[in-house]
Amino acid sequence: MELALLYSGGKDSSLAAHLLDRFYDVRCVTGSFGLTDDWKHAERAAGELGFPFERVELDREVAEEAARTMIDDGYPRNGIQRVHEHALETIASREVDAIADGTRRDDRVPTVSRAQAQSLEDRHGSDYISPLSGFGRHAVDRLVEETFDVQQGPSEEVPKADYEDELRTLIADEHGQETVGEVFPDHDQTYVHGRSD
Repeated sequence: MELALLYSGGKDSSLAAHLLDRFYDVRCVTGSFGLTDDWKHAERAAGELGFPFERVELDREVAEEAARTMIDDGYPRNGIQRVHEHALETIASREVDAIADGTRRDDRVPTVSRAQAQSLEDRHGSDYISPLSGFGRHAVDRLVEETFDVQQGPSEEVPKADYEDELRTLIADEHGQETVGEVFPDHDQTYVHGRSD
């Protein structure tokens, strides 16, 4: 069965791919607005892990809407959630047996509610799978430490292909780098360079 996994090249989506690989033909899929070429980081990480990769074009209007929401809110949560939902919808419309992401039990954002998951499944005829939804951050960290070679550091320094970098770029281009600093709190990100096992 074919499964399209929303993939950033980070530890959560890489662990999700690893866990699902036994049961599905996993294809790592990165949604991109075409604002940067950061999606290539995910392509490289997927290749290092031995998974096929695909870049999917997302609607730039959604990025612009998300950026406005972030600026109005003064934080990224609602904008990131909107982009994640759009990416899931876009990938679910591609006629795959299943779609998945790397959301964890204790994630604040993005999240997928039970109702959203059922709606995706009903409308697109694909299963929605969140293989890490029962795992907390510390459990994920322990599994990742045993499985992958991971780089971790400040979000603006670690190569990755999540929505954040493109949204940072959009906000910086339209409102300046200072606004990016006001919207995005300092936090760490991860990037998987390969398997360690």
